[in-house]
Amino acid sequence: MNIVLKGIIDKLFNSNSSQPKTQTETKPISQSEIEALVDAKIKEHTATMQPTMTEQAPPAKAESNEDYTLTPKQIEYALSMIDKVKDEFELAIDSSKLTIKDLNRLIAYQRYKNKGTLVTLVKKGVLKRK
Repeated sequence: MNIVLKGIIDKLFNSNSSQPKTQTETKPISQSEIEALVDAKIKEHTATMQPTMTEQAPPAKAESNEDYTLTPKQIEYALSMIDKVKDEFELAIDSSKLTIKDLNRLIAYQRYKNKGTLVTLVKKGVLKRK
């Protein structure tokens, strides 16, 4: 066992000192070669980006036309909140035309009791005063 350990230790210490160190020779790169490489990479990058950008343009338009209509359960919830203010306001549009913004405004009124949100809904034509 001692012989094995001694052999391993000798190999570790002797291999570093007995082997000549090799230096990697690097060829200097000229400025024109660097510029050519950079130009090639830029052209390659723009070529790959152009098809990608044309593919991404239509989804950006689709995001602006998102569906803001409510689900039946959300409509039911919005109508229940409108019933709570039925003494002063009533629904001025069809319940199927309520949007998420309208629902968020009704929720804000219920949470903070801010009449300004109801006034905003009146201005938008969602609610009307009795």
